[in-house]
Amino acid sequence: MLNRRELLAVAATVPLARLSAAEKADRDRLADMAMELAKKAGAEYADLRVSRYDNEGIFTRERQVQNVSSSSSYGYGIRVLKKGAWGFSATNDFREEALAQAVRNSIEIAEANGAIQTRPVHLAPLKAYTAKWKSAYEIDPFTIPIERKVDLLMKVNAAALATKGVSFVNSYVRAVREDRYFASSLGSRIQQDIVRSHGQFMVTAVDRAKGDSQSRRSMMAPIQRGWEAIEEYPLVQEAAQAGEEAVMKLKAPGVEPGVYDLLLHPNHLWLTIHESCGHPTELDRALGYEANYAGTSFLTPDKLGKFQYGSKWVNMVADRIQPHGLATVAYDDDGAPAQRWYLIRDGVFIDYQTTREQEGLVPGVKAHACTHADSWSSVVFQRMPNVSLDPMDSKLTEAELLSEIDNGILILGDGSFSIDQQRYNFQFGGQVFWEIKNGKKTRMLRDVAYQARTPEFWNSCDGVAGRAEYELGGAFNDGKGEPPQSNAVSHGCTPSRFRGVNVINTGRKS
Repeated sequence: MLNRRELLAVAATVPLARLSAAEKADRDRLADMAMELAKKAGAEYADLRVSRYDNEGIFTRERQVQNVSSSSSYGYGIRVLKKGAWGFSATNDFREEALAQAVRNSIEIAEANGAIQTRPVHLAPLKAYTAKWKSAYEIDPFTIPIERKVDLLMKVNAAALATKGVSFVNSYVRAVREDRYFASSLGSRIQQDIVRSHGQFMVTAVDRAKGDSQSRRSMMAPIQRGWEAIEEYPLVQEAAQAGEEAVMKLKAPGVEPGVYDLLLHPNHLWLTIHESCGHPTELDRALGYEANYAGTSFLTPDKLGKFQYGSKWVNMVADRIQPHGLATVAYDDDGAPAQRWYLIRDGVFIDYQTTREQEGLVPGVKAHACTHADSWSSVVFQRMPNVSLDPMDSKLTEAELLSEIDNGILILGDGSFSIDQQRYNFQFGGQVFWEIKNGKKTRMLRDVAYQARTPEFWNSCDGVAGRAEYELGGAFNDGKGEPPQSNAVSHGCTPSRFRGVNVINTGRKS
């Protein structure tokens, strides 16, 4: 473990000060210059994104600090539309001559793209906006001393190691801050301040006599909040529980393969939503524009408005304004206001995730503010909003859903998964599995995974709990594109029941 002097030395190297008022004022001047240069070069549209990204992570194992990492990235990207073709250039050089060169580069790239482009870009109408927005956080995690964060993680590790049979534990806290500025030739000037936080641990129990090990991760989800989210979540208490459950998994029987009813907790179901609902409803995948990174989609435009994706209980909402959602913003990277809309209503597939550029590519499909880039140096493209299973007006409870299962499994926590290139056939595991017999939770099981086809699975849903049991899950690292970009996204739901799902045993026979 690092001692006090070493921790303070590390903390002194963290260059995470906020942008000064003068730097923020300079962004307006930079935007005015960029828009004027682009206009003179013949661009019919231009925008500028100036962004600073701060990241911090404290990583520990057992009784030691393994790593304290911090990084900052600050620069800008210029995008122009000339004769129906895009051009983009980025730099972290803020001198006037560098700005002028970046605009020239963007124009030249647009002209080159225009020479080979078969269909001109058409943008949906958009108003100009002047706005400042701050995500809902109370305590800036970058103001919390590293020693305080290490102290929390050491308590987490100690709680896990207190259980006999637990051999290993690692843990971390992470924080991300984005200071984003957007300007366009329409006249928009938008500032957004976004903070996200996450705490996590992994506990591993070992049976050395049998050569077996079992793990259990924290079920805390990353969230668009500050340090208060870390302090409110019972990480220490959960670590103690996780240690006990990891040891229990060593002795638990493997599941008997077969057909079971499943009761899926939100801290598990969020990942199934992400892979089998979030990605298939991306319009670029459905049209085949996105194919190299994780495939296309079975939800082709001919299915829009008529495909029975799920049962009447399945109402999937796309939401960029959801409180504390990782993909929540006030405006996207086109400068379009964030929205909330249904992708699936009463089980029927009715809409896609879209951008300003995609409006009209499919008759009746409108723009939905899903443009995003993960860095000032990245090209913007369509990214996933928060996609969630809306409980609507359900009055059911998890206890009621469980009471009506005769032969089933309760699954908590996300685990390994696999899904095909069209998001159609899948397999999902989890963290903790409980057998359900005659309406009661009985014994722990292990080595559980379920397999299904997306529409059959969601049509087997016959109940979701009410809004009082709603939880957000999510991830910092949703990958897409080539070169790949990473997007933070949340998926909310309540405990939900699925009938007659195929379950396999993932363990190896000795």
